[in-house]
Amino acid sequence: MKLYDLELSGNCYKVRLFAALAGIPLEIVAVDFLGGEHKRAPLIELNPWGELPVLEDGGTVLRDSHAILVYLAAKYSGEAWLPRDAAGLAEVAQWLSTSANEVQNGPGAARLVDKFGYALDKATTLARAARILPLIDAHLARHRWLARERPTIADCAVFPYVALAPEGGVALQAYPHIRRWIGQIKELPGFVPMPGI
Repeated sequence: MKLYDLELSGNCYKVRLFAALAGIPLEIVAVDFLGGEHKRAPLIELNPWGELPVLEDGGTVLRDSHAILVYLAAKYSGEAWLPRDAAGLAEVAQWLSTSANEVQNGPGAARLVDKFGYALDKATTLARAARILPLIDAHLARHRWLARERPTIADCAVFPYVALAPEGGVALQAYPHIRRWIGQIKELPGFVPMPGI
């Protein structure tokens, strides 16, 4: 099973992190992102969106980190990381949506501006971060984990761009419950870091 990967991508890291925590072996294939390798054959044939990560598992090819998390959890980890009951599955799904929307476009986008020079409206990214981080912190004040009171792929999805928020000029000092949760994830057996975390 191959993961076409960019080391500095939080979206790629979500998959690497989950696979490490769940003990799922992956062959990591580093992609020359700056050289545009993801926009040329053979990668563009695997993912016409021209984005990373891409997972190739036999005849199954998937794009999008959240879809990959769902696939790996459903196929290889039983219910340990992805509940099958309707309420549990929906609880995880709402956090996957939060990761793809508010977190990606808030602290994740602020990091793109500061670390990689993306031409995004920094004030908008900071306003989005200022809205979502207090909500996550308040949730974590009442819950040890994001969903089901145990680690799930919800935590793997939200963790990278929240933990990397300082790289976008978004401080985490005001969010003690987020900082506690970050520490908990780092203490999980199998945890692997990425640059910045």
